Amino acid sequence: MRLPLLVLLLISTLAHAEPGKVAAFAPVFELAGIRLLCEQSAPLLARGLSERQQAQLGDTFAADALCQDLARQLAGTFDQAVLQQIQDVLDSPVARRFGAAERAVGEDGGAALASYRIQLAQRPPLAERLALVRRLDGAAHTSALASLLRYEVGKTQALLALMARGDSLDEQTLSRQTASQATALRASSVEAVESFMLYAYRQMPSAQLAAYAALYEQPAVALLLERCVQLLPQLFAERRATLRKAAAKP
Repeated sequence: MRLPLLVLLLISTLAHAEPGKVAAFAPVFELAGIRLLCEQSAPLLARGLSERQQAQLGDTFAADALCQDLARQLAGTFDQAVLQQIQDVLDSPVARRFGAAERAVGEDGGAALASYRIQLAQRPPLAERLALVRRLDGAAHTSALASLLRYEVGKTQALLALMARGDSLDEQTLSRQTASQATALRASSVEAVESFMLYAYRQMPSAQLAAYAALYEQPAVALLLERCVQLLPQLFAERRATLRKAAAKP
């Protein structure tokens, strides 16, 4: 994905972002689902790990630190006025209605969604409706972020497994050896996100769904989510480097 020249010029100053400016990202991250992504990182990583491996992780992937580091990287690109604009867009009445519909899906433990997915295999959705859902997914980068998180978690778990055997891989080699997993993760994430959206928004008129997608297509919102997709691998790579250094200490 192309990195804007302006971002390249600003990267060297991002680490020195003012604390207040970093904190201003918190409500935006909450509304955009980025906070949830940060919160999911450590629990996903811990799955299937031994107690010793979990101890190795420590607080390296803590949600607060992950989101704060992401905010620091973004701070040179988004000023307070733009952050407020994004917050207003994602906290609009349309966004709230769709957010409520999303949260309602989990109220029955996901049983209804599972049943709906079986029905989808037998009776595909209308092409127009599916196109709207795909438009929203593309604009919100939902499946892109979900698959990226799963991939980076998998890479980290692979490194931990190697370290448990007294071995390791540098970041470039680790990426090369796990690259084949990315395509499969992307495909499964797209399928899961599309079926979730089709179910969650099933009672929403198509015009409202189009309006919801349009919120994420606004330039400031689009840039924020695009940059998050770009930066997530870097944040995980930095944390894997920390794990390697810790393991290398006598």
